[in-house]
Amino acid sequence: MIEKRTPIPVPEAQKRVIELAKKSTKTETVTIQEADNRTLAEPIYADHDIPPFDRSPLDGFAVQSEDTTHATSETPVLLEVMETVGAGHVAKPVTKQGQAVRVMTGTMMPDGCDAICMFELTNEVKKDGKTYIEIKRPFKKGDFVSFKGEETKEGDPLIQAGTRITAGVKAVLATFGYAKINVIKRPVVGIFATGTELLEVDEPMEPGKIRNSNAYMIAAQVEEAGATARYYGKLADDFDPCYHAISESLKDVDMLITTGGVSVGDFDFLPAIYEKLGARVLFNKIAQRPGSVTTVAELDGTFLFGLSGNPSACFVGFELYTRPVIQTFLGSKTPFLTQTKATLTKDFPKPNPFTRFIRSEVGYTNDGTLTTGPVGFDKSSTVTSLAHTTCFTVLPGGSRGYKAGEQVDVLLIGGQGSETPLVLPEKR
Repeated sequence: MIEKRTPIPVPEAQKRVIELAKKSTKTETVTIQEADNRTLAEPIYADHDIPPFDRSPLDGFAVQSEDTTHATSETPVLLEVMETVGAGHVAKPVTKQGQAVRVMTGTMMPDGCDAICMFELTNEVKKDGKTYIEIKRPFKKGDFVSFKGEETKEGDPLIQAGTRITAGVKAVLATFGYAKINVIKRPVVGIFATGTELLEVDEPMEPGKIRNSNAYMIAAQVEEAGATARYYGKLADDFDPCYHAISESLKDVDMLITTGGVSVGDFDFLPAIYEKLGARVLFNKIAQRPGSVTTVAELDGTFLFGLSGNPSACFVGFELYTRPVIQTFLGSKTPFLTQTKATLTKDFPKPNPFTRFIRSEVGYTNDGTLTTGPVGFDKSSTVTSLAHTTCFTVLPGGSRGYKAGEQVDVLLIGGQGSETPLVLPEKR
């Protein structure tokens, strides 16, 4: 008997998932060298002022501004250069009028000096065995000086918990002495690929078989989202071995993804496995293309994501439903894909009752307008277009199609993310 499923809107499906998603309380300490792409478990504060002292932001001469008050191109001022000091060294105090210190970028301001004159505004003069600079314009107190604490002060909050550690974040951590960092422990995401037709990547092609692209694609998406992927291998179309393997894997993972086996065919066992496990199915049909049979269930706080076996549908399902759960687990406040507007570059004349997610890439017109268009063959079984996908063009279901030049919604893959699920306009 064919199971009848009632589709729910994409925003409702995302809402059902995110309502059960929780931030992890598991943390661990890693060294700064190991911290790439990890997620901060606690906020970062400044342990000292930046700059830590008044300093020169450029190569030039530290001067006493009063010495330059009457300097003009017709009546330049001569200042004696007492010494040259590089960053990391401290100059002797300047105690007499008419003295200057040659300094490099980052050098602490010499005591007695209160302004910086850049090299290109001076002429060097040799006189009586001494070196002087000729200045032809006045400088005020504080000119071209970077002052202590002007960027940030000791105790200032710098980076909030839940932030992904990027190269820029690591620069801040190193600046403020965070040799070890408290991070959220990565969730472990188990992966099974179902289907007797699947070959592994190193196996030669056979009649009726296809290579298992989904497992490697999903594992990469899991890692990109900040989790640890654990691939358990392929599952043949046999209920008992499938049930046993999935049941055992749930002991070791925080979430489980299966690709394939969620439709209503004779060999699609996942719905029955969820039922035997006692899992609560959040939904098993979504008003979307591709991936309408994407299924999500929950068992004792563990999510089970039944993604489509078709590569594009599998990819879309992960980005819409799995990634937000991983991001929430890691403490992100913006777990969803960013939604924005773009100009459609291709006609889609055929209406569709479901919301379509076209694998697309963003572009820009000469005036900076964002554009979006498909990157390849538009079917759920498509693989090759995924290599170039940077966004999903969102075409809500309705009674008529779409024309090039229309403004449509897009979901950007990667980036900062959004706090809210997909917002769909009224049906056309």
